Amino acid sequence: MTLAPPFARAASAASEGASGKPDAEDVWEAPEHYSLAATCFPLQRGDGDPAFAAHPAGLWTAFRTPEGPASLLLTHARRELRARAWGEGAASAIESAPALLGLTDSWEAFDAEPFHSTLPPLVREARRRNPGLRLPATGRVTQELVPAILEQKVTGVEARRAYRYLMRRFGSPAPGAGRAAPAGLVVPPSAAEWLRVPSWEWHRAGVGPQRSATIMRALRSASGLERLAAKTASEASAGLQTIPGIGVWTAAEITQRTHADPDSISVGDYHLAKFVGYALTGERTDDAGMLRLLEPWRGQRQRVVRMLGLAGVRAPRYGPRMTIQDHRGH
Repeated sequence: MTLAPPFARAASAASEGASGKPDAEDVWEAPEHYSLAATCFPLQRGDGDPAFAAHPAGLWTAFRTPEGPASLLLTHARRELRARAWGEGAASAIESAPALLGLTDSWEAFDAEPFHSTLPPLVREARRRNPGLRLPATGRVTQELVPAILEQKVTGVEARRAYRYLMRRFGSPAPGAGRAAPAGLVVPPSAAEWLRVPSWEWHRAGVGPQRSATIMRALRSASGLERLAAKTASEASAGLQTIPGIGVWTAAEITQRTHADPDSISVGDYHLAKFVGYALTGERTDDAGMLRLLEPWRGQRQRVVRMLGLAGVRAPRYGPRMTIQDHRGH
């Protein structure tokens, strides 16, 4: 489990400053102790995610909006959070920035007594050490769906390698890339563009037919997917699970990012249940055991899991690791 946000580390992209007047811009007061890196970390799919790039004071990201693609630069200086956007979707990107920054997320119920006093000491300590963490919400179901499906039943290394390949092959240069934005910043493909990816390219990316078929099946109803963003997290999760090939794990991975869902748990994750069990009891457990352990904090279970991840607990590894398979040359 990686704890250091990749974009918080030095990167070649960090040397590329923002130049040129943005198409849209806004500023907000940062909450006390706010952490941009910790908040936005879950949105980046590994160190080499082409849709993210480091900036000395924050991060770049690129995505699609209903009005078109956008490059968004988020920076944090003292008590100021600033968002600057380029491209056809700039105004929409700025409108979505508060949720992306986690400013619409509230930890009031988590931090309030008597709930807070029921938390394990290591969770309370992790929260004390990380008061600036918020849960970000992208509101972009299609964009979060593809990488989540790519991560089904494979290692993170495999999934992120496949995502990088497909993004660089079929994504588009972000607005202002090489000028205002870093040269390698990429906007993810639209649903229509994903649907045009030929079978041999999925194969070259190391994506098996089951996962690629699930992506294709889901994206054929892309308009319906985006309507899920306006629903509650539980409603969106239920809607996603009506698509064959999308289960509770994939739905949770999506709604954690699209809705800042404070309660969804990635049941079925290869490592999570063992980690939660060890962190809370000193013993590994399975999914059913994990859910029993987390039940006292229903409604805030994802926040508890995030705090456990930041607490520095490491479960001992037993048995063989998942085998990383390379299907690209076959």
